[in-house]
Amino acid sequence: MRRRRKPEEPENHDRWVVSYADFITLLFAFFTTMYALSHVDLGKVQRFEGSMKTAFKTAGPDAVNTPLIEGIKPANYADVGLEKSIRAELNRLVLAEGVVVQRNQRGVTLSLGEELLFQSGDAELNKDARPLLSAVASIIKSSQRAILIEGHTDNIPLRGSRYTSNLELSAARASQTYACLLNEEGLSPERMSASGYGEYRPRESNATPDGRARNRRVEIVFVSEKQGS
Repeated sequence: MRRRRKPEEPENHDRWVVSYADFITLLFAFFTTMYALSHVDLGKVQRFEGSMKTAFKTAGPDAVNTPLIEGIKPANYADVGLEKSIRAELNRLVLAEGVVVQRNQRGVTLSLGEELLFQSGDAELNKDARPLLSAVASIIKSSQRAILIEGHTDNIPLRGSRYTSNLELSAARASQTYACLLNEEGLSPERMSASGYGEYRPRESNATPDGRARNRRVEIVFVSEKQGS
């Protein structure tokens, strides 16, 4: 006895609807994700940036703000490059000893210790200071930055000096450095200014001999392009 063949199921012409629905769902998820990424909560990110700045204060004046996303203030990469080039030039000229290079919001600073330039309590440049200032002048000429020349001292009152105060001494030292760079090295007076701060902007505590020695200095500030603009 012959078995009856099962009737063939009719072909389903609507199967494409399932694939289409899956595609639409994936497409919707993709654009939802893209929309969310384009609307970052900048308030939260800026609060996070503030926390990071506070944490990195312990890294010292060389710490740099790294941009997290668009809209947050980026690092001044021109200052980063200038700092590296100054360090390389000082090392090439074997003049790095006793010279401190720092980078902060003002720009890049060369800090020249008192012993490199002057006798104690005096503002006349040592003979040995000329080669150092000549090297500094060559760096200044290549940078095209505005230059601040700043004199600083410790807080010990002057004795046996022609200057009546640390403020007067610091201003005289800054002026002598300015005059050397101007008259002997040919730098433009339009780019430079000089000022003295006495003991009022110490780099370290004046409570120890080492701290006072580091505070007696002349600083050459290569003003940041962002500050000057």
